[in-house]
Amino acid sequence: MVLEVSCLYHLMPEKADQVYRQIGPNYENVLVKPQFRSAIRNNTVKHESKDLYTSGRELITTKIYSELVTDLKPRGFVVEAILLRRIQLPQLVVEAINAKLAADQEAQRMQFVLAKEKQEAERKRIEAQGIQDFQKIISQGLNEQLLRWKGIETTKALAESSNSKIIIVGGRDGLPLILNTGGAGGSPGK
Repeated sequence: MVLEVSCLYHLMPEKADQVYRQIGPNYENVLVKPQFRSAIRNNTVKHESKDLYTSGRELITTKIYSELVTDLKPRGFVVEAILLRRIQLPQLVVEAINAKLAADQEAQRMQFVLAKEKQEAERKRIEAQGIQDFQKIISQGLNEQLLRWKGIETTKALAESSNSKIIIVGGRDGLPLILNTGGAGGSPGK
């Protein structure tokens, strides 16, 4: 894997003479770069490649920054920021990470679909229970005498209607038989 990482830092003015005396003017190559590389190695090996490729890179950057501050501040340097500019993973790793991310998203989508289906099943169960309760209440109140009475009321209402029709009382079940004789295209018996 290839990482391009930058370290923004500066020398503390009050410690500049001490740095030049103890380390020399080549302090960047002698101290800063080795510490920087060490901090990168120490913190990237603790994580999987996908962490550098996803949201975990922020955590890695923060850890590198903290380690450098701890190592360089006592020696006269102020670490301003660590910038992970570019990460180039091997193509095989990128494909594996993308496949895993896609699989994770599919798993989350399936969990959502299953939760939705469970809610729909519960809704249908409640609806079916309501229909069953309704039918039970209705069936307890229905009897032959009530049905005959409703049939008589309907026959009376039809007989008083201004629509043209023939009503024959006394069908097979004792209820009226209604024949439409109107001219709306209907045929007798319907």
